[in-house]
Amino acid sequence: MLLLAVAFLILFVLIGAAAYLPGPVAAAAAVAIALWLAVFAVRERRRHDSPRKA
Repeated sequence: MLLLAVAFLILFVLIGAAAYLPGPVAAAAAVAIALWLAVFAVRERRRHDSPRKA
């Protein structure tokens, strides 16, 4: 439960910081983060879907 509270606190701090950025800068940062998460998800899926070597 404490971990969830800390995660929300960090999320709110990041959202508050993004409110002071110009729109295009915040949008570029959001796109960069989304691409990073997409690449991570694809790599994890490939790693878990590949047959394990014995």
